[in-house]
Amino acid sequence: MKRMSKCQYIRCLKTLSSTEDAPLRVLGNTYGRDSYTNISPHILAHTEKRLHLQKHHPIQIVKQRIVENMQAKYLWNNRSPLFSHHENISPVVTHAQNFDQLLVPTDHVSRQKQDNYFINSDMMLRAHMTCHDSDMIKSGLDAFLTTGDVYRRDTIDRTHYPVFHQMDGVRLFSPWELEEFAQDPKKFAAFQEGDNTPAKQGCHTEEAVKITEFSLKSTLVGLVQALFGRSKYRWVETTFPFTHPSWELEVLYQDEWLEVLGCGILKQDILNNSAVPNKIGWAFGLGLERLAMAMYDIPDIRLFWTQDDRFLNQFKVDNIHRPIKFEPYSNYTARSRDISFWVPDNFGENDFYDLVRNNMPVDTVEDIKLIDNFSKQGKTSHCYRLTYRAWDRHLSVDEANSLHEKLTEKVVAELGVEVR
Repeated sequence: MKRMSKCQYIRCLKTLSSTEDAPLRVLGNTYGRDSYTNISPHILAHTEKRLHLQKHHPIQIVKQRIVENMQAKYLWNNRSPLFSHHENISPVVTHAQNFDQLLVPTDHVSRQKQDNYFINSDMMLRAHMTCHDSDMIKSGLDAFLTTGDVYRRDTIDRTHYPVFHQMDGVRLFSPWELEEFAQDPKKFAAFQEGDNTPAKQGCHTEEAVKITEFSLKSTLVGLVQALFGRSKYRWVETTFPFTHPSWELEVLYQDEWLEVLGCGILKQDILNNSAVPNKIGWAFGLGLERLAMAMYDIPDIRLFWTQDDRFLNQFKVDNIHRPIKFEPYSNYTARSRDISFWVPDNFGENDFYDLVRNNMPVDTVEDIKLIDNFSKQGKTSHCYRLTYRAWDRHLSVDEANSLHEKLTEKVVAELGVEVR
C-alpha cells in the first residue's frame, strides 16, 4: 500500500479539522458540534429521502397497507378512524425524548455512542419511533400510529442498514372502557398497589392486564394476517425498557419463523409522566424493511435506496394489495478482499462500518464479516472480509482492488489502526 507523504497527511488533518469545526446542518437547521457529534455525510444525505412518503415505493406500500387495515377495522361511533396517523415528524430529537422519556436506564447499552447518531450532547437522530409516544400522549391522543425513518449504527450485510423505517402504534384505555369486558363490571378496578411480577406491573390489576393484553394481541394478529394471510404465528416473551410485560410476534413464513414486531403493556411511569396517570395502554413497533423484504422477496436491504427504474417500476401498481414478487435484474460478480490490522484501544466496529459506508461509491460493499480475531503480546488483531458488489453495474478486478486500496488508506488515517 502506498503511504501518504507528511505534507499529504497534514493537509488531510487540516481538512478534517475544518470540517469538524463547522456547524452541522440537518434538514435546514443548524446545530453546534461537540464531542458527541458522529454523523457522517452519508447519513445526512438520507435524512431528506423519506422513502415512506414516496408513492409506489415498497416501504410506502407496506406502510399504507398497515394504516388502511388499522383505520378500517377500528372506528369511533361516528365511523371515523380510531387511530390517527402521523408521518411527517422530524427525525431530530433530544436525548431525553429518545431515552429518558422511555425510561431507558442511564447505563443501558442502547445509549452508547457506538450505536447511535448524535448531532451533539443534546440532540440526535432518533433510534426508534417510540421516542415520540410520550409527546403524542401529552397532546391528548389515545390511539395513534407514527411512521418515519430511524437511525442506528450497525453492521454491513444484506439485512442491516443504518437507516430504516419504523411504524409505532399506541392505544390507551380509561378504566370505564375496560369495564365492559370485565367478569363483573361493577367490581372492576384497573389499578392497585403491589409489586411487579413477570406477568404484570405492580400498579395494574391482573384483570386489567388480561383485557389490555387481549386487545393488543388480537389487534396485531389481525394486522399480520392481513399482510401474510392466515399464517401460523406465535408469541415470544421478551423485555423492553418501556413495556412490561412484553412480547415479540413471529409468523411462520416460507418454513421459517420470522419476527415481525415487538409490543407490550406500556409502563405506567411513562403514562404518569405524560399527564395520563388514570389510563392503561399498549404499544407496538415494527420495521417496514423487514416486512417488505419478506412480503416481496427483496433479497438485499440496499435495494430500497436505489433509484434504478428496474427496481422501482416493479412496485408501480394500481392496487397495493396485489401480490408482488420482486424479480432480480442483475447478478453481478462479487469481489472479496480482506483487510487485517492491529486495533487501537478505542477501536469500535461501528466506526469501521461507518467509514466504509461513507467512503465507498453508493453502497458498493455488500457485506463485511470478521473472519479472524486474536491477541498477541498485548495487541489485538482483526481480519475482515469485504464483499464488493454493485447492483447496477459490473465491478472489474482492477476497480475492486483500487476501491480496497483507497479504503485501507482511509482506515489507517482515520481510525489509527496498524495494517498487518
